Amino acid sequence: MTGHDTAIPKPQMGEPYLLTPGPLTTSYAVKQAMLRDWGSWDEDFRAMTREMRRRLLALLGEGADAFDCVPMQGSGTFAVEAMLASFIPKEGKALVLANGAYGLRSAQTLAYLGREHVVLDKGDYLPPRGAEVAEILAHDPSITHVIAIHCETSSGILNPVEEISEAVYAAGRKLLIDSMSAFGAIELKPSDIRYEAVVSSANKCIEGVPGFGFVIARKEELEAAKGNSHSLSLDVHAQWAHMEKTGQWRFTPPTHVVAAFLEALKAHEAEGGVAARGARYSRNRDAMVEGMRALGFETLLQNRWLSPIIVTFFCPADEKFVFDRFYELMKGKGFIIYPGKLTVVDSFRVGCIGQMDEHVMRQVVAAAKDSLTQMGVASATPPAQALKERAKLAA
Repeated sequence: MTGHDTAIPKPQMGEPYLLTPGPLTTSYAVKQAMLRDWGSWDEDFRAMTREMRRRLLALLGEGADAFDCVPMQGSGTFAVEAMLASFIPKEGKALVLANGAYGLRSAQTLAYLGREHVVLDKGDYLPPRGAEVAEILAHDPSITHVIAIHCETSSGILNPVEEISEAVYAAGRKLLIDSMSAFGAIELKPSDIRYEAVVSSANKCIEGVPGFGFVIARKEELEAAKGNSHSLSLDVHAQWAHMEKTGQWRFTPPTHVVAAFLEALKAHEAEGGVAARGARYSRNRDAMVEGMRALGFETLLQNRWLSPIIVTFFCPADEKFVFDRFYELMKGKGFIIYPGKLTVVDSFRVGCIGQMDEHVMRQVVAAAKDSLTQMGVASATPPAQALKERAKLAA
């Protein structure tokens, strides 16, 4: 079944669409999978865990045999911290590539962990480029690892991880990727892009519900990670070793969430895998961006950097536009959008992922148009300062 053939139903029980980068709108089948209770030590549940790990590894494509998958309880941030603490030795040093809130959060995590690190901070608008990474690594041989955000959802920018990877490995260092909001919709084949580990979570592009994340790492890195972690519960090596030995999670797993995620993985495969899921999200983005621009809204990013995950729009300059009012009007029409995270100008974000297709996204545009009319906003054109800030990216 391809993305074009997949019927996207209206959310159940009158609930609104979640136009966010996760949690997101899930299918009825995913919700229904949570209606049964599971014993965490029971063989049926252990079989579910094995299947889940196998299916996640299969999403890597060629080269997956060198990796293993380790699910970790908690939110995506828990899994990111687990990855950083487990794969960066205490004597290591990291280069964090930041162009938004999530890169900066990795730097904050490393500070908590007591890991030496430096930050390349590109602000809200610009991607870190391979040449910049190469230059930093050339001048600092003590750096052992580079941390990259695949899709920075505070802006919606899709970072160029392929050229970053080339720079990292040309310098003989190691790359860790936070693909929280991109994994499952944007290809990350180890045959094309070298990395040691990647992290994501259940409630993103696979379209499950919140409750756990997962680390997919090279087996040699998992073996070498023993003793690195500061934490009992966030130790990826310990979790992996226990799962390999017993088939069980070390501590109580989110059983219902795992059952829902397994259902979501089956639907992901039926849709056509990573390529088909990414294609649907791209159609969602294109339909929504075209319609919003026709209303006068401007995107933060030029087309080159727009991800199919989430899009940032500048708020209109019209003094009658108040985001909180716009949010409530959109929610009343069945769509929950996301506040902006930019520091320089006012913005909001609209997610493209979840159980939605381009027909739903056209309804989003119609709802935005009606909401502007209700607010008495004559034009959605942003302030001049916003366009000046955007020009920095074009330059």
